[in-house]
Amino acid sequence: MPFGCVTLGDKKDYNQPSEVTDRYDLGQVIKTEEFCEIFRAKEKTTGKLYTCKKFLKRDGRKVRKAAKNEIIILKIAAVGRATGREVFDWILDQGYYSEKDTSNVIRQVLEAVAYLHSLKIVHRNLKVGGGGWEHPSVLVCPPPQCSQPLHWQLENLVYYNRLKNSKIVISDFHLAKLENGLIKEPCGTPEYLAPEVVGRQRYGRPVDCWAIGVIMYILLSGNPPFYEEADEDDYENHDKNLFRKILAGDYEFDPPYWDDISQAAKELVTRLMEVEQDQRITAEEAIS
Repeated sequence: MPFGCVTLGDKKDYNQPSEVTDRYDLGQVIKTEEFCEIFRAKEKTTGKLYTCKKFLKRDGRKVRKAAKNEIIILKIAAVGRATGREVFDWILDQGYYSEKDTSNVIRQVLEAVAYLHSLKIVHRNLKVGGGGWEHPSVLVCPPPQCSQPLHWQLENLVYYNRLKNSKIVISDFHLAKLENGLIKEPCGTPEYLAPEVVGRQRYGRPVDCWAIGVIMYILLSGNPPFYEEADEDDYENHDKNLFRKILAGDYEFDPPYWDDISQAAKELVTRLMEVEQDQRITAEEAIS
């Protein structure tokens, strides 16, 4: 198990409101999602802070399916609370990520994902970019010290607290899935989709490794590997052109962004972003 991982499978999910309120003091709602509300929560006996996810019943079967999937993945409905935005602001104050610091982040993410994959859990939505908020989180790893221009927020790789030496957590498991045979339904964020997802093939754990390759590319260069400019309302053609590039593995290590990046780092990006999923390096292999 990688450093700092919360053990899955031993915690309980709560079905009755009294089971939660007897044990936890619930604070304000910090986020509302499609199927749930997320609260701050403090355990009465220890004072420990958690994030509590309350699933809403109004949408019936869809809510039950979403709740069941996420509880199966996390095995908990109250998890450690991560306040990512302020910590990332501290990183932005430094302004940069170096290759060494990127390596520290990617190695820890690989260790966490290798642990998930050992449990046959596919995250399916690892990414950077977007707004910060307080995240329900499970897996943690040390943060970097930066020294390359960075213009992306770590969206579901978020900082656990406001301290400089805060850990990073992998969060947002609502698209995660147990891999019982290959998966067929496509999901994720377009710029991070693996070719097998774009091509409507069956897929599995290698999609997470592809996404880590995209993240590593962004952290090292400050740019996405696959990018397609489009008119403001021409999203359909934008996605078609973007997906065409992903299917072909059509990206470059463009100067000047990659001029000072080592060949070893480029090779790891290339192996993580191998178009053929059965030839793509695994998280476990990438660590060794």
